[in-house]
Amino acid sequence: MAAPTDARGAELLQRDAAHLWHPYAPAGVHQLYAVTAASGVRLALEDADGATHQAIDGMSSWWSAVHGYDHPELRAALHRQTDAFPHVMFGGLTHGPAVEFAERLVALTPGPLEHVFLADSGSVSVEVALKLALQFQATRGRAGRGRFLTVRGGYHGDTAAPMGVCDPVDGMHAAFASLVAQHRFVPRPPRARRDPATGQWHADDGALAAWEAEVEEAVVEHGHELAGVILEPVVQGAGGMDWYDPRALRTLRRLCDEHGLLLVADEIATGFGRTGRWLACEWADVVPDILCLGKALTGGTMTGAAMLCTAEVAATVSRADHGMPGALLHGPTFMGNPLMCAVAAASLDVLAGRGDGPGWADHVPRLEHALTAGLAPAADLDAVAEVRVLGGVGVVELDRPVDVEPVTRAAVARGAWVRPFRRLVYVMPPYVSTDADLAQLTAAVVGAVEEVHG
Repeated sequence: MAAPTDARGAELLQRDAAHLWHPYAPAGVHQLYAVTAASGVRLALEDADGATHQAIDGMSSWWSAVHGYDHPELRAALHRQTDAFPHVMFGGLTHGPAVEFAERLVALTPGPLEHVFLADSGSVSVEVALKLALQFQATRGRAGRGRFLTVRGGYHGDTAAPMGVCDPVDGMHAAFASLVAQHRFVPRPPRARRDPATGQWHADDGALAAWEAEVEEAVVEHGHELAGVILEPVVQGAGGMDWYDPRALRTLRRLCDEHGLLLVADEIATGFGRTGRWLACEWADVVPDILCLGKALTGGTMTGAAMLCTAEVAATVSRADHGMPGALLHGPTFMGNPLMCAVAAASLDVLAGRGDGPGWADHVPRLEHALTAGLAPAADLDAVAEVRVLGGVGVVELDRPVDVEPVTRAAVARGAWVRPFRRLVYVMPPYVSTDADLAQLTAAVVGAVEEVHG
C-alpha cells in the first residue's frame, strides 16, 4: 500500500466528525471507515473500533479512478510537472501541458468538436456549457432563448446552473427552487436493455414512438425559448443508474437540428469507455454540439474536467454581435492547471492503450462479462427487482430502499467497498480490476444484499 497516513483510522473518524462535512450528510456525522492507504484497486480501511479491512473499490472513487490507485504512469506525469511548475494563471498565458492535453483530447473525440475549455470539475464544465449555449443563441440574435429542455431523472451537478437541469422532483435540489432557473422537462426516454451475449439492444418500439411524439410537441411549443437540450447520453447516473433506448438520443439530435437548438451531452460519468463505447453518444451514432467530460479524465488523481464544442459554436460566441462581447465569459482561477493537464494527458494515453498495459477497449468487455456472470445470482433473491449490466456498470436494484449502512458493512466484511443509494447497490469498478477482483466484488455485493435484505 502506498503513502499510509500517520494517524490511526479510529482517531481520524473522531477528528473528522468534529469539523468536516461530507457529501449529502449533516454535520457531525461519524463516517463508517477511514482510508489509511490505497493501491491498485484496494482501499485499506479502519473502522471506529480499530478493526482493519482490505476492500476492492467497487465505486472507482465515484467513477473516477479507472486505472486504480497509485498508477505509475500517472504518478510519473504528476511528479514531472511538479518539478517544472505546479500552476500558472491561464489568462493571457499558455503552457505545454495544456496544449498537449487539448490536442490529445480533440484527437480522441468526434471530429466536429475542436475547441476545449478546461474546468475545475464536472459540475463546472456543465455550468460553462450552459453559459456557452446561451451566449451562442444571444450572439445570433436570439436572446429570448434562455431555457433548456431536458429529461426527467437527470443529474448534472450541484452548482447553480446544473441544479436547474437536474430532476426537479426526484433529484437532490428541490430546496433550491428559488435559486435556479426554471427549465422544460420531458419524461425519461423509454428503458432499453442490451444483451451482452449478442450486443443487441431491446426496447419497446411503441413506448419510444409515444415518447418521441411528446418530446417533439414540447420542442415545437417551446422552441422559441430554448437554447438547447442537455442530457446524459444513454445512461442516467445518479438519477437511477438506468439506461434508455439509444434511438431517443437520435430523435433529440434531429429535433435540435430542425429547431436551431444545441445538443449538450453530459458524459462526465459515461465517457472514456465506461458504457462499452468510448463515448456513450456512440451507441446512437450522435455527435453533440457541446460535450462535458470529467471524473475519469484525470484517472481519479485530482479534480479536473473539460468542455468541448464545435467550431461553429466557438466561432459564433467569439463574434462581438447583438451586444455580446465576443468571448466566453468564464475563467476559473485554476483553469488549465498544469498538474491536471499533465496527468489527464497521461490518463488518456493509458486509456487508449499507449501505456504499459491494455487500454479501455480491452478492459471494459472483460468487466461486462464478469459483472454479468457475478451479479446474476442476485436476481434469485426475493428483495431484488432487477439486475442489469452495461459495459463497466453493474446494478442490483431492490424492490425497496437499501438499508445502506448494514449493506455497506456487509460488503466491506466480504472485501468490497460500495456506496448504495435509494434502491440501488451498484458497482463501477476500476478498469484494471482482475477477474479474481471482479469475482470477489460481485460475490460481496450479492452476499451483502442477501444478508441484509434476503
